[in-house]
Amino acid sequence: MIYNPTAGPRDVRRALKHVCSYLRRRGWSVELQLTKKPGDAIILARAAAQAGCDVVVVAGGDGTVNEAVNGLVGTRTALSVLPVGTGNMWAKQLGIPTYTLTNPLRLREAAVGLTEGIIRPVDVGQVDDRYFLCWAGIGLDAQVTTEMEPRQRRTKRLGVLPYAIAAVLVARDFQGVRTRVSLDGSIVRGRTLLILVSNIQQYIGILHIAHEARMDDGLLDVFIFKGLGFQYAVRHLLKIISRRYLQDPQIVHRQARHIEVWTEWAIPVQVDGDPIGTTPVTLKVVPSALRVLVPPSAPSGLFAPAV
Repeated sequence: MIYNPTAGPRDVRRALKHVCSYLRRRGWSVELQLTKKPGDAIILARAAAQAGCDVVVVAGGDGTVNEAVNGLVGTRTALSVLPVGTGNMWAKQLGIPTYTLTNPLRLREAAVGLTEGIIRPVDVGQVDDRYFLCWAGIGLDAQVTTEMEPRQRRTKRLGVLPYAIAAVLVARDFQGVRTRVSLDGSIVRGRTLLILVSNIQQYIGILHIAHEARMDDGLLDVFIFKGLGFQYAVRHLLKIISRRYLQDPQIVHRQARHIEVWTEWAIPVQVDGDPIGTTPVTLKVVPSALRVLVPPSAPSGLFAPAV
């Protein structure tokens, strides 16, 4: 179990010790290790895989989960999560109860889900030498992430509110950039606000965007949001909320295995909520590269039907 003590609104070390005791009573052999700096979860996850551990349980937020993914891709060790971060996007996609200051007992509920889960292979996305589990964002959301991360704990206690405020402030001044996107060789051109490359169905934990996304189909869902500025950003958000976005000619949706993005000038790129650089950028899917422990709460439509 890898715990990031800086994740989320509160240090939950004591609660995690109770979780470890519960898992041991269920027959698990558990070792709790703490991260001390960025990148530690990659090293700890990789070491766990080399030691032959069956599962790495990440107690942290999406950034810590992403690091563990980058240590586990291509190994037999499965990934699981006890969500104690702020966003917990991966956990929400799997329907895992998320820890909050007002409901700390949800951590125990999440642990119960671990003991009842099954291991399944899933795809991951890749940008250069960095893997992502949920999605990559190019443009508007990456600009917000760049301005927000890293956050102090007192800011994390406010939940998603600081992100929502920052999104409005950034969107107010963010102008679309001339872009060329190659989707398995098919070219899409236009002035864009955001390009979202998703491996899961949800976006930012509340918006159900990629309805067709399956985590084991060898494809990434790509959404290109075109436009010139704030009014287009608001329009796209309203269309998503009303579920009419796929009929909007200003929103392009494709499924692809290999994506290349060139922009008129360099714009930010983020993966799983962490800024990683700027355009130009190349992304691809790596099929069945990661094993994950899937709890019973996960929606069945997240995976391709068995054949």
